[in-house]
Amino acid sequence: MAAGDYNAVRDAIRKIIPQASYDDGSAGPVLVRLAWHASGTYDKASGTGGSNGATMRFKLEAGDEANNGLEYARKYLDPVKKQFPWISYADLWTLAGVVAIEYMGGPKVDWKPGRVDDADVQYVPPNGRLPDATKGEDHIRSVFYRMGFNDQEIVALSGAHNLGRCHAERSGFEGPWVPMPTRFSNTYFKLLLRSQWIKRKNSVGVEQYTDEDNELMMLPTDMALVKDPKFRAWVEKYSDDKDAFYRDFAAAFGKLLELGVVRGPEGKAMRQYARAKL
Repeated sequence: MAAGDYNAVRDAIRKIIPQASYDDGSAGPVLVRLAWHASGTYDKASGTGGSNGATMRFKLEAGDEANNGLEYARKYLDPVKKQFPWISYADLWTLAGVVAIEYMGGPKVDWKPGRVDDADVQYVPPNGRLPDATKGEDHIRSVFYRMGFNDQEIVALSGAHNLGRCHAERSGFEGPWVPMPTRFSNTYFKLLLRSQWIKRKNSVGVEQYTDEDNELMMLPTDMALVKDPKFRAWVEKYSDDKDAFYRDFAAAFGKLLELGVVRGPEGKAMRQYARAKL
């Protein structure tokens, strides 16, 4: 394939999303999570972290507990990288998230190529920059404000919990948020508001919230979105207005994928201006 044929890359990504032996038969949710976590290390004050560099290729970042399980996503994408060696891992991981969202019925997210891969570990951002699911609204704001997001964008991005499930051996939490975890929707927001959530200890003794039938779950960070009045207003908005959620999610996720990408005049990412501050 010719270098720069991103439509061919998109087609190849679609082909690896069905995975009969993985969660609910789909790699889609974990591809979204890979794109999210590869980008969500950004710190606007120092200009460090973010999607440029693909630093999760290195053990220092891959070993962050928040990234447990993402080795599956990277493994599923390895054949695509071999087929298209000209694409950077940084572009491949972010593009895979965009393709997976659309594949699962979600909105089209704007995406631009041009990210580059770092050659060594010197630019790996510090561990601990990703959200801690055991925390509340103050922690959520601290993490997302550091990246440059506001309350509305925080709630919109939280809607990614329409996808996938938690695994006790990875995060300590277990179970899906919604009944159809491979279809993008606003069901997450509806369930947050309309279901009765009961705090229980799961099979490994970690406290989480489950519905009355103990089939679905919510994290403490999810419950913080309905506890905090400013967050709750957006939860109610997205529960009632699917189109608004899709629009706002697409904008926020596109913004997330561009964090840490400083582009030159031809669109190719440059080395981050403040990386020496790490």
